Amino acid sequence: MRIARYIHQGQCHWGLTDEKQVFSLASQWPSLGHGLAKDMEALHRAVKDTACTGIPVEQIQWLPPVEAHSKILCVGLNYGRHVKETGKAQAEHPSLFLRHLDSFVGHEQAIVKPAHSDQFDYEGELVVVIGREGRHIPETQAMDYVAGYTCMAENSVRDFQKHTAQVTAGKNFSCSGSLGPWIAPADVDPSTLQLTTRLNGQIVQDASLSDLIFPIPALIAYISTFCVLRPGDLIATGTPEGIGSKRTPPLFMKGGDILEISISGVGVLRTPVINEQIS
Repeated sequence: MRIARYIHQGQCHWGLTDEKQVFSLASQWPSLGHGLAKDMEALHRAVKDTACTGIPVEQIQWLPPVEAHSKILCVGLNYGRHVKETGKAQAEHPSLFLRHLDSFVGHEQAIVKPAHSDQFDYEGELVVVIGREGRHIPETQAMDYVAGYTCMAENSVRDFQKHTAQVTAGKNFSCSGSLGPWIAPADVDPSTLQLTTRLNGQIVQDASLSDLIFPIPALIAYISTFCVLRPGDLIATGTPEGIGSKRTPPLFMKGGDILEISISGVGVLRTPVINEQIS
């Protein structure tokens, strides 16, 4: 079972899914963050004890598995081979930026190619979902704070990203990224996972999480030195080599494309691409 957020009959819910049905737990715990602070056994028991009625996934709309108050922290240039393809030097510390929730859609929802740019680039990433509140977390204890993992199509609008030394504009276009479909429990070794990005069925990124420069415990330890991490916060661990802007010729997304992010043991995040319409 995985943890998910979704809309059913106009109402937002969170709960568990077996990928065929969803089971709401919103009546037991008011928010996703409250649920993430519990262990999976408690969530499974709540579904069983309350005899939740399963709703077929065909009847729901998937939402990004993150709430409005949660932090979305993203790491740049965190795969060794990706750093090489950009021609940049490896950093001494993680390169971090923030994204807001409005820049993401859920599984099977359309991501939007901005009208003001033709440099809409794909970026598949593994996301760490925090399950316990903590500050000044030692690397040796960091994995105890992980509730699970999800997929992200972080994506970038490359020309806007390079307007200044700050990447905020190129990383926060409305509905330019996606998250989901769900949160897989943290019962796997993330360094053994494989991340694959497909654009229109063709593999464009394929990498092992073992190539991370700053692995997950190091990221949690570093980030928790300057901010409190709380249940529901997300840490996107970076994208591997193969981005469109470094190909010859460049390969950017356009309306009608289909983007898929697949991470072994986590899931497949699928989103169509549409062109922004400005009236």
